[in-house]
Amino acid sequence: MDKLTVRCGLDIAKHVFAIHGVNAHGQAILRKQLSRKNVLTYFAQLPPCVVGIEACGGSHYWARELSKLGHEVKLISVKFVIPYRRKGKNDANDAEAICEAIGRPGMHFVAVKSADQQALLMAHRIRSQSIATRTALINQLHGHLQEFGIAVSKGRHKLKKELAVIFETTELPSFLYELLHDLLTALYREEERVAALDKRIAQWVSHHAIASKLIQLDGIGPLTASAVVATAGDASLFKNGRQFAAWLGLVPRQYSSGGKTQLGRITKRGDRYVRMLLVHGARTVLLMSSKGRGKHSPWIESLRARKPDNVVAVAYAAKQARMLWAVMMGKPEPVIC
Repeated sequence: MDKLTVRCGLDIAKHVFAIHGVNAHGQAILRKQLSRKNVLTYFAQLPPCVVGIEACGGSHYWARELSKLGHEVKLISVKFVIPYRRKGKNDANDAEAICEAIGRPGMHFVAVKSADQQALLMAHRIRSQSIATRTALINQLHGHLQEFGIAVSKGRHKLKKELAVIFETTELPSFLYELLHDLLTALYREEERVAALDKRIAQWVSHHAIASKLIQLDGIGPLTASAVVATAGDASLFKNGRQFAAWLGLVPRQYSSGGKTQLGRITKRGDRYVRMLLVHGARTVLLMSSKGRGKHSPWIESLRARKPDNVVAVAYAAKQARMLWAVMMGKPEPVIC
């Protein structure tokens, strides 16, 4: 029993992986470095044990592969590992810290994503990058045209219309026309990519049992629904809706001492992208509410009478998170009052 590894930390990297294992008494019995190609072969020969990995690039892949070999894999946030690193930072010490951290009672872990979840999130990341590239191209067009005394509208649709007029009516160097045309072509290409990704994500949502229910909530569209399902995965990992909202960083910070409870701004922990989508969705609900539409209009308007719109939007985003968790768990939508 003393020679049997029951828990180990695996520090993953590009080429060399470090392993630190302990027995049932917490004594270190395994310290090893492996090349990338030998990792799965080695763990296939190792008796089933608990394997801890820092949640980082490639961690979900290794978690899935090690799970197939019969090991129980726990992904842990880097910030929970750092306090257990007792010496200088290197691969061996990181593996030891991971091994120690996953053995602590009450530790929080990251859910392992499936390959389909990661593929869907990849579509979201590519879409975000295309939007950023599109914005950069629009800013370039504005800046270059201004150098020639031409001011155009801010909106991209007006910009394209005005560029067509400029090409026909304004006398500019022929080389400049070519450069502007190249930028405009690149802009159209990014817009086509965003539209294609939006279409594919919407199709995925329409065929997904849970995501298709989420879009029935106010302020939740295909983007938000798909991002929530792909990021959260199994909703049963959360005890309740508030824990889900806390996981997304939508609950107030606490500054409590001596029996006094003080609440501050939201924590902003968790996935920034999903939190952004929820807040933007909440803003659309506020716009609906100002026109007298929406199921939660009375609650929103009563809060708007006391708080600024930005605060109300974040508060409703937190409510949305709780409603999303309830729908994913198959429970009735909670009543907002």
